[in-house]
Parts: sequence; structure tokens; C-alpha cells
Amino acid sequence: MEIKRICIVTETFSPEINGVANTLNHLVQGLRDKAIQVQIIRPQHPAGANEEAGLHTDWVRSMSIPGYSELRMGLPTQREVKRQLQAFDPQVIYVATEGPLGFVAVKAARKLNIPVLSGFHTNFHQYFRHYHLGLLTPLAYRYLRYFHNKTQGTIVPTQEQAAELTRVGFANMQVLSRGVNAALFNPQKRDKQLRRQWGLDDEDVAVIYVGRLAAEKNIALAIESFRQMKHEDVRVKLIMVGDGPLAEKLADENPGVIFTGAQRGEDLARHYASADIFLFPSLTDTFGNVVLEAMASGLAVVAFDYAAARSNIQSDENGILIPFADEGRFAERSQSLVDQPNLLRQIRHKARQHAETLRWEAIVEQFTRQLRGIITGDMQNGSVKKSVTVS
Repeated sequence: MEIKRICIVTETFSPEINGVANTLNHLVQGLRDKAIQVQIIRPQHPAGANEEAGLHTDWVRSMSIPGYSELRMGLPTQREVKRQLQAFDPQVIYVATEGPLGFVAVKAARKLNIPVLSGFHTNFHQYFRHYHLGLLTPLAYRYLRYFHNKTQGTIVPTQEQAAELTRVGFANMQVLSRGVNAALFNPQKRDKQLRRQWGLDDEDVAVIYVGRLAAEKNIALAIESFRQMKHEDVRVKLIMVGDGPLAEKLADENPGVIFTGAQRGEDLARHYASADIFLFPSLTDTFGNVVLEAMASGLAVVAFDYAAARSNIQSDENGILIPFADEGRFAERSQSLVDQPNLLRQIRHKARQHAETLRWEAIVEQFTRQLRGIITGDMQNGSVKKSVTVS
């Protein structure tokens, strides 16, 4: 069956900087390359967001998300979203986020008899403990299960997560991995002048973190690991790329660390490629697109053994895997890379080789097949017959 029109409902999209927006940008571009018309239903943003030429965008009322002032949650009525859907007449809807906008969209789709595929992109139920709301975690988990089970299928980035969610009652799980733009994120973007600005010579070691500066990202571990590395070798410097609620506090408390703010496009690629080691201390990300971007940039990634790292890293070959939540080991192995320049060189080379195989074109093709399965009802006892991981 040919897909001609799809609606994507999301609380976050370009030009916002986060993993969900990044993934959606690639999926939307891939769908449009296939001549599929795409409707985006998203929250209004006070800072404005330019509508991309040829992309059908509908806006809904919104408010800022507590703790994420740069992000918005939609506050639409079901009638409003129903009207927007009727005007575009999509064959299928992909609901990427589980906030009020997504909830209303699922209800409107049921009224209009439009099939819905949902995405489990963010472990919101795990975030509560970082914002002193741990008592709400069970309630959040029940809501997420209720929400996703109202759709015809839910995609997650790894088989590991699909199995875990299935175990606790989520239905119709499908796996859709992630790709990386290996032309943009490339070791050839290494910039000696940028390294000089960081105060680094050719033989010095730049350790980098890229992502939101927020409590749930476990940034304290990256900084503590850097301190141990610096204690053993004064040539090491930490570069923090990103913005978030902890940015000002972290900069005040760590005068020896370079904070660059958020970077995009070519500037982001230069920052990655000009570093040597990438620290990814998160324990909450559902995937971690930055892991693939760092590998494509030729960096040695140190990460816990789950999500993107587990799916893409062979420890001591093209990265370093740390047993989940073993923070002492994380700091120890980070420091050991500085003492082993030959291993560091080998890992960086093989990381790039692996990343070159992770094509977004293959991911978009799999996504298209999953959408087609939702439209045609290619289901058996409520479950998709076949789910394939693209790597």
C-alpha cells in the first residue's frame, strides 16, 4: 500500500535541540524525500519557530514545561485537533510525545478512525526522582502504559527496551533504531584553532560532554570523572556543550571547565571533532543520539552498558562500556584512556568505521514499513507480526 499523507504530533520539533526533535527531523526529511506529505501538529512557541517550506504545520496553544522553560506542552481541545486532522486527511498518525497534545490527538484519531503509531522517546517516568517528585513515578508509569496501549503500536529504539516494556504490560511494541549523519559528524571537522581557544595543544586531551545541562543527565559524574583525569594528567580539559537549568550553577562551581552553550549544525560538528573522549554519564536516556554523533566524529565514548551504547559499542574495541550505574568504574575507565594513547587511537578509528554503517535512509525505510503495517492492520492478536531492528 502506498503512503501519501502522514501526520506527526509532537511537543518538540526543529529548531529545538533534543534527541526527539533530532530524530523527528531526520524521519520527516526522509518521508518527504519519498514524496510523502507530512503534517506537523505542535505547540506554539513564544520565541517563534519558522515553518519549513513545503511542510504543513498546525499550531496549538501551549505553556512551558516546568524545569524545561525552552520546551512547550500543547494545550489543545479535541475539537481543534480533530479539525486539523480532518483538513489534512492523513492515512496514519505518528504521536511522538505523550503530553496533553498527544493525549488529545489519540482521542481525536479514534473519533476519526485514523490508525495511530506512538513513540516512546523519553523516560519521563524516571525523570521525576531528579526533580523531587519520586512519589509520582508509579502514576507516571501507569499513565504511559495507558496512553501507548490506546494506540495500534509503539516504537522504541532498542530490543532491550521493547522487552522490558512488554514485560510490564505495554502492548504491540516495535523497534526502530537510530541513524547518524556521518557526513556532518566527521573527524575531518577537527579544528586546531578551536582547540587553541580551549587552551589545548595537539597532544593535549579534550574531554567533551554534549547534551542538556539538567539533573536527569547525571552530569556530576562527568565532572567528577574529569577531575580524576585532571589529577593524573594536567593536559586534560573538559568541554561542556549544551544548555539547560543547571548551566549557570555548573559554570559558577567549575571555573576550570569550558561551557560553550548550545551548538548546532557545523559548529556542533566542529566541537565534537575537536575533542578526543566523549563522556555519556546518563542513566535515563531511552537511546542517546549523541553517542552515535560522537562515534561518527571519531571520539572514544565512555558510557553505561544500555541503550545506544549497548547496541553500538564493543567495549575496548570502538568505545568503553561500563556496567550500568557503576559510577566508580565509569570514572576509572575514563581516566585510563588518557594513560593508553594507542588504545585511544584504536577506539576512535573503529568508532568512526562503525558509525559509517548507521544510515538514516535505512531507518526511514523501516519506519515507512511500520506505518504501512499500522494502516493495513497487519496485526495478529493485537501484535505486529514482525519487528526488525535496523543497524
